[in-house]
Amino acid sequence: MPSRSATAHQVERRLLAILAADIAGYSRLMGADEEGTVAQLRERRQELIDPCIAAHHGALIKTSGDGMLVTFGSPVEAVRCAIELQQDMTGRNADLPDHKRLQFRIGINLGDVIVEGGDIFGEGVNIAARLEGLAEPGGICISRAVRDQVSEAVALAFEDLGEQQVKNIARPLHVYRLGNDNSTQPASEPFLPAGAVLAPPDKPSLAVLPFTNMSGDPEQEYFADGMVEEVISALSQIRWLFVIARNSTFTYKGRAVDVKQVGRELGVRYVLEGSVRKARDRLRIGAQLIDTSTGAHIWSDRFEGALDDIFELQDQVASGVAGVIEPNLRRSEIERANRKPTQNLDAYDLYLRAVGQFHQHTPDGARAAIDLLRQALVADPTYAAAAALIGECHTTLDPRSFSQTQAEECVRLARHAIQWGKNDPEALWMAAFSLSWFAGEHSVAAGIIERALALNPNSAHAWNAKGYVAYYQTKLSSASEAFKHAIRLSPLDPLGFYFSNGLGLTALASGAYQEALEAADLCLREFPDNLFGLRNKAIACAQLGRAEEARHWVKRLLEQRPGFTIGEFLTLRTVRGLPPEVIAVQADSLREAGMPQV
Repeated sequence: MPSRSATAHQVERRLLAILAADIAGYSRLMGADEEGTVAQLRERRQELIDPCIAAHHGALIKTSGDGMLVTFGSPVEAVRCAIELQQDMTGRNADLPDHKRLQFRIGINLGDVIVEGGDIFGEGVNIAARLEGLAEPGGICISRAVRDQVSEAVALAFEDLGEQQVKNIARPLHVYRLGNDNSTQPASEPFLPAGAVLAPPDKPSLAVLPFTNMSGDPEQEYFADGMVEEVISALSQIRWLFVIARNSTFTYKGRAVDVKQVGRELGVRYVLEGSVRKARDRLRIGAQLIDTSTGAHIWSDRFEGALDDIFELQDQVASGVAGVIEPNLRRSEIERANRKPTQNLDAYDLYLRAVGQFHQHTPDGARAAIDLLRQALVADPTYAAAAALIGECHTTLDPRSFSQTQAEECVRLARHAIQWGKNDPEALWMAAFSLSWFAGEHSVAAGIIERALALNPNSAHAWNAKGYVAYYQTKLSSASEAFKHAIRLSPLDPLGFYFSNGLGLTALASGAYQEALEAADLCLREFPDNLFGLRNKAIACAQLGRAEEARHWVKRLLEQRPGFTIGEFLTLRTVRGLPPEVIAVQADSLREAGMPQV
């Protein structure tokens, strides 16, 4: 075992699952087309490999030109990650000639390793590398230690290769090959055995099936296929969601399918189906989201547009589907986590339960969510989204109910979340909002939110956060555009009242009182007792000359928060950064509608 000095880095030992992978025939591929091979590998890293590793809680330790070394806390996650990588790589290779196909060989071991300065060493790593060398292109070889850990969790065949003597390992290795992968099969065939059942990952997983062309016009077939590709691309930007690659789902094109069978064959919990119909000069696109375990419909909708610019319509449908699916999937995942026995909860399930409590929009719900999130951070101390959501929960509580120490903790956790979740758009926008809310770091927050939107431009809540931070900077036009975009992306969002509240605040500050009134009505339809909505409506009514209505809404507000005064109103974060003349107008409106001064 290699020795390392502890002078530069802290050295520790850990029991880890180690995944080693390399590309079969890499030198040949590079010799034939160096630039094309490098570009293809870069694309696979960005679109498939890195998101898959992240979805299974893996850590990429290092890469070489033709290989990589990844660690996992769980051998089950390591094997599931390997299966999904190989399945999607097979799908993506289907349309490529042999001389351009990238095929990984993967080896997985469970062993004791030395961890030092971001690198790992030891016999556990060496064994993983030797297992990789025994794997066929497109295949996976695992050690007996891994097989013993995953045999009940992975519904695939294990082929016993017996004991193998390999270089630089003193004792023979007992090796298993996962799935039906041998050299007599064509390289383009999937490595999964016929009828195999692929277990879904712990994270939510989705397959978008080819949309059915119901137009009676073969020329629209390309549009239907392009529509699916756009939707897959948009959904793939949601980092907490595992999306099956296009080439795998298009194997179902033209076939009558049973979504439960699709779920078993692709290892996904959800399927999105759709249809495209042409009627004269317009197109109608229908879509529905289905739970593969029950066959239940979670969501369905229709989108319509003119044929004049069908590619713009593709973009609109793709972003619309991504925006509405995210909250519906989140709700379904919360319900699934709530059904799990408490003794089986892991960090992700604790996080989902916390989100469910947060969605109750009550002080007790927020506090219960914070408790669950603290448990999640104990289970996974670098869980970026859990750290960031703690601050988000505190923003919903009455500022009088928590201390400066707690506010400082939210800022500290937000900074950690930004460090731990550099590529997690949800963690980034929540952490950024905490920095803006608790530390007044609006410019810093705005930059972080832009990164979140670059990672997932279809995140309605990232757009909402952008709107609030712009509002705090008195960039009212930018704020209004961001809130409207959030509403368009997720019009039925269970937290949509945040979007309409923000739009109402911005309209009030801009003097657009009719728009503010409409935004307040939208908010109060979703959340009738929301304090921001009641306050915004009272001010808008007063400024529109509807004094009696203004008094009614102030009365409703005081019923929800007895003792609220003009003095307290002037201390609110959503007020104190506005121009003095705007603050004076709003305060006078509330005073005239019956709100006490002190």
